[in-house]
Amino acid sequence: MTGVAVVAHRKKSLGGGLDELRSVLARAGVEPLWFEVPKSKKAPGAAREAVAQGADLVFVWGGDGTVQRCLDALADEPATVAILPAGTANLLATNLGIPRDVAAAVEVGLHGRRRALDLGRMNGEHFAVMAGAGLDALMIRDADRGLKDRAGRLAYVWTGLRNVTSGNVRKVRMKVDVDGERWFDGEASCVLVGNVSTIVGGLSPFEHARPDDGLLEVGVVEAEGALQWARVFGRMAVGKVDRSPLTRTTSGRRIDVKAEAELPFELDGGHRGESRKLKIRLKPAAIRVCVPEVDG
Repeated sequence: MTGVAVVAHRKKSLGGGLDELRSVLARAGVEPLWFEVPKSKKAPGAAREAVAQGADLVFVWGGDGTVQRCLDALADEPATVAILPAGTANLLATNLGIPRDVAAAVEVGLHGRRRALDLGRMNGEHFAVMAGAGLDALMIRDADRGLKDRAGRLAYVWTGLRNVTSGNVRKVRMKVDVDGERWFDGEASCVLVGNVSTIVGGLSPFEHARPDDGLLEVGVVEAEGALQWARVFGRMAVGKVDRSPLTRTTSGRRIDVKAEAELPFELDGGHRGESRKLKIRLKPAAIRVCVPEVDG
């Protein structure tokens, strides 16, 4: 088979590691272009080089950060992405039903269904899972400081509780426009935009979200203090956040957020800094991803 490439974050692990991946591909008769990177920020250049050298199927070995950066680089390109979930949370892989097993994930990449997925684009960068500002960004920022490597998904729960109880989370006046109409004008401690149902920590704020329905789900959280946030987390854990009086949800294709103060923001589990303005746009069917015949 020709036209196959591997972009691998060499510090991420799955099963028997990259040696197993090489063996599995060799047994399948595949001799891929091979790119190893030391950190996720280097993955976009490798992905673009793979396509420039003729790859039309790009295996991405790594966590959500590596996958997001490759999808960002390959959006609207003719290449198809196959995810090898070697990270901590593997949010997109989990939502798509891609197995955490090297041989099984390779099988999906070589012989699975090609599914066109929507992508969001926030402040110039694509995301496949979610984007947000407020508490979720604080959770991700703190978990990235080595904690998630030791505690896995529990790192997000711990950092969320720590930020709430320490008073780091504050309500900020913000305006949220959805598809050109003012949808929210008030104080909130978090705004989330989701393309799938399950996000960090296994929470499900958008029960009916699908990555190919031509819509992005939008939510704001008006909770303040540990007790109110505990109620919201409880609703998210069971996918019933729309029943909480402390949250509001809707869906749309164009979302603009303007806050009166700088807010930390993130996309696909990666902290990106602080901003008062978020410009989010849907890009329908922007990328093709390999999925199992029956996927999430």
